[in-house]
Amino acid sequence: MTTTPGLDLTELPTGGGTVLVAGDGGLIGSYAAREYARLGWDVHGVSRREPGDVPWAHHRVDLLDAEAATTGLGAAPGVEDVTHLVFAAYLEKATDTEAIAANDALLRHTLDALAATGAPLRHVTVYQGGKAYGHHLGFFNTPAKESDPRLIAPHFYYTQEDLLRDAAAERGFSFTALRPEGVTGYATGNPMNLLLVIGVYAAICKELGLPLRFPGTRAAYDVLYQTTDAELLARATVWAGSAASARDQVFNVTNGDQFRWSQLWPRFAEHFGMDYAAPQQMSLTEAMPTRAEIWQHLVDRHGLVPTPFEQLVGWGVGDFLFHHEADNITSTVKIRQAGFADALDTETRLLALFDRLVEQRVLPAFGNN
Repeated sequence: MTTTPGLDLTELPTGGGTVLVAGDGGLIGSYAAREYARLGWDVHGVSRREPGDVPWAHHRVDLLDAEAATTGLGAAPGVEDVTHLVFAAYLEKATDTEAIAANDALLRHTLDALAATGAPLRHVTVYQGGKAYGHHLGFFNTPAKESDPRLIAPHFYYTQEDLLRDAAAERGFSFTALRPEGVTGYATGNPMNLLLVIGVYAAICKELGLPLRFPGTRAAYDVLYQTTDAELLARATVWAGSAASARDQVFNVTNGDQFRWSQLWPRFAEHFGMDYAAPQQMSLTEAMPTRAEIWQHLVDRHGLVPTPFEQLVGWGVGDFLFHHEADNITSTVKIRQAGFADALDTETRLLALFDRLVEQRVLPAFGNN
């Protein structure tokens, strides 16, 4: 990952300590680890699966098992020096109760394991999102602010934050919770990615000789939405770990602009060299797996990264966002006033990211199909 010139707005600390990134194989964690490594920090990553060839020390540890977490991190050279924890580990579960139990355990076991090593932990960064405001439930108050009251429904965002507040007060570290929305970027084998939902869907449509259609509802086509670039979020993570104004705070963090899908999808079609047609509501989760052979044909013809189709794209991400019929806007005033000023134009950034995926042979070269 190379840092985008347009992001170099907020001064970031270089080589300031040792960071452990939990969940370094995921989209958010991998970008955070790379940004810390780029800045000269001593970076360690931990997850149950190997992230591939990465410029940091990776440790394969099961954080869901308390004993394995303590033993595994205790035996990992350099972890005893960790000053910063970036917690991007996450487990999807069927119910909120199960999600709370699993994700609280991941965080608790990581904190306890670091304490057992004697690591001089100074700061923890965790990630939340729009569900803190009720995005997953439909309409919610917009622009949402960090000071908005919690929902009555339980959620692991809340329980993890409470866990952190208690641990921070007891053990003497600070924390920051960042709330991005619709994170865009690419991590190998990570299907929870809006960028790939759009790119792979478009590539298959073009191969079939079809126009590009927005696959959601007409109402969702016209609501206001926002996204968070993974590089911008990584920079916000580094900033949060060292800025005094970020200590024990919660911040919304997005690209800083808003858009309507009705503005972007015609631009996507133009960029991909495709015709555009009116929206047609459908289920990507049901339709797209039936086109796996088409995708494999594109992989073979263009020499694309050979990721199994079922691991490439999480179609449910697209189905949720493209059928969400309420504005999704969060205020970023608080984080800007605290000192993090990075911003991006989402339209031009997404088009640049599609081009990058073509260069990386994740997507086919649309102009040559």
